[in-house]
Amino acid sequence: MSTIAWSWTYFWTVWFFVIYSDNLTKIFEWWYFRKYGTSFIEQVSVSHLRPLLGGVDNSSPINSNSSNGDADSNRQNVSECKVWRNPLNLFRGAEYNRYTWVTGREPLTYYDMNLSAQDHQTFFTCDSDHLRPADAIMQKAWRERNPQARISAAHESLELEDCATASILLAEEEATTIVEAEKLFKQALKTGEGCYRRSQQLQHHGAQYEAQHRRDTNVLVYIKRRLAMCSRKLGRTREAVKMLRDLMKEFPLLSMFNIHENLLESLLELQNYADVQAVLAKYDDISLPKSATICYTAALLKARAVSDKFSPEAASRRGLSTAEMNAVEAIHRAVEFNPHVPKYLLEMKSLILPPEHILKRGDSEAIAYAFFHLQHWKRVEGALNLLHCTWEGTFRMIPYPLEKGHLFYPYPICTETADRELLPMFHEVSVYPKKELPFFILFTAGLCSFTAMLALLTHQFPELMGVFAKAFLSTLFAPLNFIMEKVESILPSSLWHQLTRI
Repeated sequence: MSTIAWSWTYFWTVWFFVIYSDNLTKIFEWWYFRKYGTSFIEQVSVSHLRPLLGGVDNSSPINSNSSNGDADSNRQNVSECKVWRNPLNLFRGAEYNRYTWVTGREPLTYYDMNLSAQDHQTFFTCDSDHLRPADAIMQKAWRERNPQARISAAHESLELEDCATASILLAEEEATTIVEAEKLFKQALKTGEGCYRRSQQLQHHGAQYEAQHRRDTNVLVYIKRRLAMCSRKLGRTREAVKMLRDLMKEFPLLSMFNIHENLLESLLELQNYADVQAVLAKYDDISLPKSATICYTAALLKARAVSDKFSPEAASRRGLSTAEMNAVEAIHRAVEFNPHVPKYLLEMKSLILPPEHILKRGDSEAIAYAFFHLQHWKRVEGALNLLHCTWEGTFRMIPYPLEKGHLFYPYPICTETADRELLPMFHEVSVYPKKELPFFILFTAGLCSFTAMLALLTHQFPELMGVFAKAFLSTLFAPLNFIMEKVESILPSSLWHQLTRI
């Protein structure tokens, strides 16, 4: 056979594969539409290709005639991507720095520490700081990037007069143990209470005094909260619970500090589940923002009622009871809110020190929750087993989590980017949903690309590709030719002649 004939044979072979793959795609698309009522290609484009290509284009101007629902959804996405202060953040000097000394790794990112610096300037400074030399020094200290410069400025401020914010800085960054930090916070409390009482009497005398009172309130709340956390870390859990309860009664409107999450963790340590349920009844409200602590603590309490006797084999035979169904639904609710937590609770991923800021529904929040609450799940018999058997069932209810949720808003697409800024480089950030294309799409794309490349080469180099096709087909049919030769040698020539005629 000539080279041109081989080229035409190869060309028609390639064309056959193109037509075959195209028809196969159409058949599969028709079947998928008949079964699920939607286009498979459209779903893949929305769920897989759009996140890979950078998500939704927000550069275009917003249409003034857009619906209120779209506007509410956009506002919700912005709020869900907001970075929050970690309610149970560790002490830099006594915990984060000790980790660095032992491992040589930095547990905090620059972005995380920069957010903390902004928080400190917001909570611990005001416009009237320049009137007092000690406060003026601390106003500059909170802006310093160098930790040693901040510590030196705090000492300089204390040499002038007692300064609550200077003692806070030393307790957070210079103290190498929790005992030392507690001592400095008690010193700050004495000074802070005096400043708070004085500014409380003058808060209505003008905007300047009102700002100063707001700053003194933030300082006092911060000190009392950190003292409660010191008591919790030193084993005085009942004392910590009392301090947190008193703090919430004294300042009920400061919900931005999320003090109730510290209280929940301390009550779980005491195994005081009735009080935990009472706190949840107040804060697990539809009008209040949710968190992993709220959702997973509610799931833990409902799992506690059935987990000790739960058996997946028995449940599959007799079905789930009402209490078991409630526990499973609570777990599904928690997993939908933050799908990263179960892997840490089930120890499928290694934990690291939690950051100072977290992103709700993100990997950073999952680490912060599991770091403090894993022990509480282990303490409830069978709770982790129930979680292991049921948590993956959540994803069947939300097949397209970026588009539509079941009990919450769709999962925000900004979590991965923000978590990579908050978490250290040595940690592998958990991504949800997994951006993996189905095998059918990969196979079809590869086949079409390979076919197009062969068609292009055949058009450009017909003789060379004809030689290649001849060699390829000769190699492909070599085993068949070998078998045919063996059959001819074994069978009688007359029989073989009759078979060929048939």
